[in-house]
Amino acid sequence: MVKMEVEIGGITLRNPVVLAAGTSGVIGEIGDAINLRKLGAITTKSITSEPRDGNQPLRIADLPNGMINAIGLANGGIEDFVTNYAPNCKNIDTTIIGSIAGDSIESYVQVAKAMNNIDGIDLVEINVSCPNTSDGLEFGSCPAKLAELLSEIKPTLQSTPMIVKLSAACGDIRPHAEAAISAGASALTLINTIPAMRIDVETKTPLISRGIGGLSGPAIHPITVRVIHEVYRDIAKNANIPIIGTGGVLHWEDAAEFILAGATAIGIGTASFINPAISTKIAKKLSAWVKRHGCRAITELVGQVH
Repeated sequence: MVKMEVEIGGITLRNPVVLAAGTSGVIGEIGDAINLRKLGAITTKSITSEPRDGNQPLRIADLPNGMINAIGLANGGIEDFVTNYAPNCKNIDTTIIGSIAGDSIESYVQVAKAMNNIDGIDLVEINVSCPNTSDGLEFGSCPAKLAELLSEIKPTLQSTPMIVKLSAACGDIRPHAEAAISAGASALTLINTIPAMRIDVETKTPLISRGIGGLSGPAIHPITVRVIHEVYRDIAKNANIPIIGTGGVLHWEDAAEFILAGATAIGIGTASFINPAISTKIAKKLSAWVKRHGCRAITELVGQVH
């Protein structure tokens, strides 16, 4: 038998496949369509301190090689999450990663405190990389501000491991990765969507109401491979910090590329909207791939690009 378990922040996942934030419902509603026990983890929708309506429709546009979205972190806020969703954690048979977003240090800390007290939230992901809000990249675009933010969040999480989700929108993110690790990150998620725009040439208007949104799907996959490789090679490997690679995984080969580039786990987002069962199929295909390469564990292939 091939060992598919991986470790993120001291938490063991059954396999390396993770549903990315905002793609499995608020907290695992996609379980109505697939068996969550076949996944390594699911990530909650990014939760903010106060309710957010998000951006005005249209908020999603399909493209031949992915999609652009500008949801705007729409969610009911942390009080709604704690009251109406958190009690369901005990019924979800997989690792749960709680995703946090905010527009100030105080708002991030408030949500982090609440997440830390929820039974069943195994890890917390700090989203400083959302490109479709007016100030969503304030912390993620500056290593010094990122370090300041994380130094305030980390103590509130106590023993809950902290994952930091970074964006490639600000160029070379290796300084940001170093800042996150120095501030206590137990893992990194790379990368979020990339700011992009498409225009309807007949109406002369953008395809989505906000104009600029986050590009996801196969179009950003090669960029993600490059970022994972650089961060793993130059920073994460020596620091022994795992990477969750997220960006354009549509087939098992895409996931395998991330692993060879240096990712310990694989985040799946846009593909789940195409077919919710893609994630479980990729997990199965990865197991066969590991076996074909004569490995006893998938971890043997992490970072093994020649």
